Amino acid sequence: MADTSTRPTPVGSSDFPRPSGPASGESQGKDMLNRVTDSAHSAVDRLADKAAPAVQKLEAGVAQASDALHEQAHHLRERGDEWTHSMRETVRRHPLSSVVLAFAVGALVARVTR
Repeated sequence: MADTSTRPTPVGSSDFPRPSGPASGESQGKDMLNRVTDSAHSAVDRLADKAAPAVQKLEAGVAQASDALHEQAHHLRERGDEWTHSMRETVRRHPLSSVVLAFAVGALVARVTR
């Protein structure tokens, strides 16, 4: 059975010309390293250029959601304060009815939880 796994091509393979001497090999190695580095830099720059608008859109969405959550929390706090104030006024106007109602609710909860 033939080996079907892929192996990386070593640097200096038949795709690239072989150096004729030690000085030219070093020069070609530097040139190849510079090309690879430039290619990597340009790939990173392209990726950053494509990602920047998406990141800005995401940041805007998060800021908008945060503002909406703060607004909703403020609204809920106000509603809770209004409800508490209303309950206090009702208890002050009808104290005996409030005590009887609280007793009945307590008895009902006790019966349900048994």
